[in-house]
Amino acid sequence: MGFEKTKWVWHNGRQVRWSDATIHSSAFGLHYGTGVFEGIRAYETPAGPAVFRMKEHLDRLYASAAVYNLKIDYTCEQLEEAICENLSLNGLGNCYIRPIVYFDSESLGIRAVCPVSTTILAWEWEDAAGKGKKEEGLRVTVSPWKKFHSSMMPTTAKSTGQYLNSILAVRDAAARGFDEAILLDMHGNLAEGAVENLFLIKDEKIYTNDENSSILMGITRDSVIQIARSLGYEIVIGTMKLEDLLDADEALLTGTAIEVAPIREVDGKAIGSGRRGPITAKLQKTYFDIVTGLNSDFRHWLHQVSPAVRLGAKAVA
Repeated sequence: MGFEKTKWVWHNGRQVRWSDATIHSSAFGLHYGTGVFEGIRAYETPAGPAVFRMKEHLDRLYASAAVYNLKIDYTCEQLEEAICENLSLNGLGNCYIRPIVYFDSESLGIRAVCPVSTTILAWEWEDAAGKGKKEEGLRVTVSPWKKFHSSMMPTTAKSTGQYLNSILAVRDAAARGFDEAILLDMHGNLAEGAVENLFLIKDEKIYTNDENSSILMGITRDSVIQIARSLGYEIVIGTMKLEDLLDADEALLTGTAIEVAPIREVDGKAIGSGRRGPITAKLQKTYFDIVTGLNSDFRHWLHQVSPAVRLGAKAVA
């Protein structure tokens, strides 16, 4: 993935050139990790680019901001418009969108109260799972790092500083030759991947956990739950243990970046047949049909970038 096609960034109400999309080295959020963000995807559809579940992502952005007392000076509708204009200006179809809200520069010190800035960045996005991994599956490891508990930090808020936990886990996994890390919670139960939610399949039932397992309540997680129910599968939500993962017929990770990706082995032990299973394949296909506009049953999840916006977006030089 790269920023080669990104020429414009939305910053505090204006579309500005890439070179002008900067913050000061004294920004409070840079020093203390006080910011919240979202990861959103847009996809090419027969009707043009469409943003997947944009309202749900922005609703979570505002909820995360409220946890950290970050006041967003723009309405949800204004941010929706800003996102669509930015995609148009950059000529992006299949891409990743990152709205971020953070305490900016004014003073430093842990008790300082600083102005709030809002930025939207979009760029072309390659397959986060890696070439072929959506079919053959991921090799994962149980991380030595635990997922922090909600009594330590708000696990359901998507905050910038909290991702240090994920970075430690994923870099440890990569150093040991694995595709991804699985984190346990403080009680030793399954939490989530470094940046994904976790699903298990056993005897054609689909299992996942909830916020009591120290997880971020993922938008893709919710999408897969709704998709699975629409396909007639029973969803069981509750605590999951490591032995449940090791004994599963199938396992998969979900997230905006990774989308829907099967797990083929955990620390060298094959999950089920050791390759993508039939239920995972069905969930994958339905998901990709939805995001690319081929499944009309979930058309309401797509926010189409209208031709008027695509033609009429203006930038500030």
